[in-house]
Amino acid sequence: MQNIRVDLGNYKLTVVEPPAPKMKQGDGGQWIPAVDRDGRPVFTVALFAKVVPAAGERPQKGEEISVTLIDDPGAGVDEGARVVLINPTISPYRIENAGRVTAGIAFRAQSLAPASAPAPRSKDQ
Repeated sequence: MQNIRVDLGNYKLTVVEPPAPKMKQGDGGQWIPAVDRDGRPVFTVALFAKVVPAAGERPQKGEEISVTLIDDPGAGVDEGARVVLINPTISPYRIENAGRVTAGIAFRAQSLAPASAPAPRSKDQ
């Protein structure tokens, strides 16, 4: 399964590394901007995700996640900012390389917005 929609409405998301162009290693080992299937550049942001506890519940520990953003989030998203993800999805992955297996979950979203502003609705919502 790819691009599984997720509801992160009960999470506090705090920027720990501001959005930047996502980079990958090219064939010659040089770092080049990553692009989507349509050739558009993608971006990445590191967030600290923590569940908002219900009344009377003990707070849980959070987790740092890296999220690929499809759209340029623009300037002004600084470290420490509280944000919401627009149309977040997850995709499980498994990569085998030289007998070594790497597996996990990749986070992706259309973009992000300040937590104080309502998240824009997508056209398919």
